[in-house]
Amino acid sequence: MRTTTKFSTVHEAANQLLYSSLSKALASASNSTQLHKIHSLIITLGLEKSAYFSGTLISKYAQFKNPTSSLSVFHHVSPTANVYLWNSIIRALTHTGLFSEALGFYTQMRKMDILPDKYTFPSVANSCAALADSKRGKVIHKNVLEMGLGSDLYIGNALVDMYARFGCLAEAAKVFDRMQERDVVSWNSLISGYSANGRWEEALEVYNMARMAGIMPDSFTVSSVLPACGGLVHVKEGEVVHCLVEKIGLHIDVGVSNGLLSMYFKFNRLADARRIFDEMVVRDTVSWNTLICGYSRMELYKESMELFMQMVNRFKPDLLTITSVLRACGHLRDLKFGKFIHEYMKKCGYQSDATADNILVDMYSKCDDLLASREVFDKMVCKDCVSWNSMINGYYQHGNYDEALKLFKMMKIDLKVDSITCVMLLSISTQLADKDLGKEIHCDVIKLGFDSDLIVNNAMVDMYAKCGQINDSLKIFGNMKTQDRVTWNTIITACVQSGDFTLGLRMTYKMRTDGVMPDIATVLGILPMCSFLAAKRNGKEIHGCIFRFGFETDVPTGNALIEMYSKCGSLKNSLQVFDRMKVRDVVTWTAMISAYGMYGEGKKALQAFADMKATGVIPDRVAFVAIIYACSHSGLVEEGLGCFNQMKKDYNLEPRIEHYACVVDLLSRSGSISKAEKFICSMPIKPDASIWGCLLSACRSSGDREVAERVSERILELKSNDTGYFVLVSNVYAILGKWDQVRMIRKVIKARGLKKDPACSWIEIGRRLYVFGAGDKFFEQFEEVNKFLGIISGLMAKEGYVADLRYVLHDVEEDEKRDMLCGHSERLAIAFGLLNTKPGTPLQIMKNLRVCGDCHTVTKYISLIMQREILVRDANRFHIFKDGRCSCGDHW
Repeated sequence: MRTTTKFSTVHEAANQLLYSSLSKALASASNSTQLHKIHSLIITLGLEKSAYFSGTLISKYAQFKNPTSSLSVFHHVSPTANVYLWNSIIRALTHTGLFSEALGFYTQMRKMDILPDKYTFPSVANSCAALADSKRGKVIHKNVLEMGLGSDLYIGNALVDMYARFGCLAEAAKVFDRMQERDVVSWNSLISGYSANGRWEEALEVYNMARMAGIMPDSFTVSSVLPACGGLVHVKEGEVVHCLVEKIGLHIDVGVSNGLLSMYFKFNRLADARRIFDEMVVRDTVSWNTLICGYSRMELYKESMELFMQMVNRFKPDLLTITSVLRACGHLRDLKFGKFIHEYMKKCGYQSDATADNILVDMYSKCDDLLASREVFDKMVCKDCVSWNSMINGYYQHGNYDEALKLFKMMKIDLKVDSITCVMLLSISTQLADKDLGKEIHCDVIKLGFDSDLIVNNAMVDMYAKCGQINDSLKIFGNMKTQDRVTWNTIITACVQSGDFTLGLRMTYKMRTDGVMPDIATVLGILPMCSFLAAKRNGKEIHGCIFRFGFETDVPTGNALIEMYSKCGSLKNSLQVFDRMKVRDVVTWTAMISAYGMYGEGKKALQAFADMKATGVIPDRVAFVAIIYACSHSGLVEEGLGCFNQMKKDYNLEPRIEHYACVVDLLSRSGSISKAEKFICSMPIKPDASIWGCLLSACRSSGDREVAERVSERILELKSNDTGYFVLVSNVYAILGKWDQVRMIRKVIKARGLKKDPACSWIEIGRRLYVFGAGDKFFEQFEEVNKFLGIISGLMAKEGYVADLRYVLHDVEEDEKRDMLCGHSERLAIAFGLLNTKPGTPLQIMKNLRVCGDCHTVTKYISLIMQREILVRDANRFHIFKDGRCSCGDHW
């Protein structure tokens, strides 16, 4: 009996030693080969049915990513009611990413009436989260509560994490709040959930609560809270977290350092980000990715490319880094480096996904290599909307509209187009001014359901406006449910382009009443309307807004103000704006030179031109047009010719047709008709209607009939579609008394469907605009105005005025011609202004066409008789009439 007991004790001790040795061997196994040997030994010893060893083997095989062996071990002991083994296989499958299989075993376990325990649910909840199976997750949560395990810390942590990964943050917070016990993992799960779902403020709030609860953050806590600091750009909060990281020694964790690196880039603190990177003890691919992408996002493209070259010597970059550098190549238009990266991808065997291929397509098109771009596109196995849009955009940006349209038709066969495609195609219609194509795209927009898309609607408003269909633009604008600043800017610009400036100003007023804040683009859209209408009061209001919104330092805005004030009759205000501008470009100087020219201040224009060159601003072609124009309107012939000669001699600028037109105007306006004609004949380019028109206009004023007839014939031979030149020729023939020719030209105008702009003048009195047409009899106070003009005519006759009937371009009797002269729109506007303003008040009249010679003479007489200063802006320039003289010196 004693011998049996002794043997039993020895046997038991041997088994304990064996079990202990096997357990240690399993724990120390560092690879699959060692594990297989130990597994074989366990089978040899007949211990393969042991729940402990089977469970340990299942877990260990999962650790080495061998779920097949884990399943083999489990099946060898099946069927079993041992919950430990079920937990082991569920945990193993979850660990190896076989989440559906893990949940399948949980379902099988429940069917066999094996009750799960507190070790089952964390893995099951993790599998539900990984599969984003919220329905199953809620069932699991219900099972937990039914089994009374809701108070378990680990299950609570798993449920918080599960709901957070579902994006059900309210449920996650509810589970968290009901937890009787919490550890750092509990807090991390909730902080991570808020952070991962972009709920930065809640993430920081929970983090601060954790700190107040005495929780010491670990690397997971910090890695979740740093993105929240960066996302909110909470610099101070980020710096506090950084100090804590340094204090508790978490900076040695590469994940934490990567988080700090990313956060400082989001703060746009490049120096701090670079210091973090340089001080990192260990760097991984993420570190380099973050650094390179950060430089690229801050538009330091060259530096990001240099960093990439440093990285490849230490690490193999991943596709994220590669695509970031390809984007940088596109921005810098560095085709050589872009091709190097593409070759590197092929050499290293990178498997391009759709995103990488799309970036390659975009990079090549930005680098002007459309053939390479198309080659990448054609080789793509899987093309998405971005692929098609990138290629279409490449063709669009290079003006290859036909290829873009062909590609669009192919896209419609393979894929449903998106709103971005529609916007690009509308842009092509806009560039081509092709309303039919635009309407076709509009139909597609409606069919695809994008007619409520704000950006698409903005593009359609712009397209119809630029295709000359302002009514369609207004219709779309009126039907839009939402309108942003771009919408308003687009419709205001559309009104400007269509010439409906009054409507444009009404739209501007409505924009303000709707509470939409203007930007610089709005201002640049409104000011040209004020310029055209000479609406100085509105212009001053806009100038006030410019100061209020801080746009006064913007150079294009200053340039537009100079032009607006000069065209509104206030050269003084133009000069004040010019003087206050700290930065001036060639447009600024050109606007000022042009302003001087409009007022007949040729010498001041020449001085401004000289000052511009002295400051180092090089004049462009537009500047030369402005200065020659200014000389022309001041009779400065030699100076104007000198400027023309400077173009080629000093600036290597080949004169264009507009420069030749200015010289012809300069010579002919000064009375040198024959010189002007010789100059035209010596031109190296064929003169167009604008050239001959300048000469003919001067012949009309000088009365040179012979040249006038010759030039008229030249203009008619050119068959221009500009109504203005036909009208000019018709007027010359009328002055010459060739009424048959006049009638013939009027028939041609009608046959071609051309329309003559009717003459009109306007005046602003008491915040109201009054418009008058030639021969207008249906305006306010017509009887009083007509009577007043009769009185003025009598007074002018006493001063020696004789009507110049040459300016009546109709074959009628002389008395009727005098009446027609009295009905010219500028005279009606002047008489109305005299009747409705106090004596001595200056008048400002605007006219859309050139002032006729007789009206010019009449206005000089009126300024003398009524002792009024009268400023008249016609299609050519400003005339300031005072004491019987005009500032133009009859050079108009």
